[in-house]
Amino acid sequence: MKKMIVCLGAYLIVAFSYKVVSADEGVPLVSEARVESYISQLYQQIDFSKFTPLSYEVFDKAYRGYLNLRNAGKLNMENEVISVCDFSLPSSENRLWVIDIAKRKVLFNTYVAHGEGSGDDSANSFSNAVNSHKSSLGFYVTGDIYNGEHGTSLRLNGMDDGFNDAAYDRGVVVHGADYVNNKFVASHNRLGRSWGCPAVPTALYRPIINVIKYGTCLFIYYPDNKYLSSTCWLNRKIVRLPDNGMMADALPQQAPKPRVRVIEYVHNGVVDSTRTVPLGAAGN
Repeated sequence: MKKMIVCLGAYLIVAFSYKVVSADEGVPLVSEARVESYISQLYQQIDFSKFTPLSYEVFDKAYRGYLNLRNAGKLNMENEVISVCDFSLPSSENRLWVIDIAKRKVLFNTYVAHGEGSGDDSANSFSNAVNSHKSSLGFYVTGDIYNGEHGTSLRLNGMDDGFNDAAYDRGVVVHGADYVNNKFVASHNRLGRSWGCPAVPTALYRPIINVIKYGTCLFIYYPDNKYLSSTCWLNRKIVRLPDNGMMADALPQQAPKPRVRVIEYVHNGVVDSTRTVPLGAAGN
């Protein structure tokens, strides 16, 4: 019995002289060079021949947000369409693009109005506030169709906290408007303006809404430094790229490494042994 107590005491002394040091090992992410190459090649494959080309700078931002929204499970995977409103351009220009990413095809390139509180011909002021009558920057996911004050309209869900997340409550929707056409531009040198909605021509609103409804990405762009530096959809690391229309790891040649914790057993200041355990295992 005495011998057992002595052995137990010796064991406890040794055991409590160890300390545990851990370090996490993460899953390899997609390199920025690979993301840039992918987006550049995709842009070059899109047929802009019948339309004004969307600038590469704006497309790059729009597509990065699209990828992050897609990776986060926010988009309808069966409809690979992205819509871009480039509000750095005047309203007298065709500044809405609807692009079928899967087919590398521009479906629409036409007028789109901004809010009357955002400016005259050009938009330069934006808000998320109710009754501001201003447009809101950022990424949206399209919702359902309904019949309202402006006829057939498409609900929008703002995805950027503090910038457009009040869009649904504000009633910011895609709808047709008779002040969005060539005749109005010829008379006023600009489009008419909405109360914050991205309004489109009455001749096109039904086909546009039908194409972009139910879970596609809409991006309203303006070179606003506060927004561009704040939005998670642009600044989040892209971890996956599409592959044949399905989500796949962007580095298929490398098997993804599991997330693990390396435990070092240190005795008297010297690493005695190590043990690697998966994250989430009991005791971690």
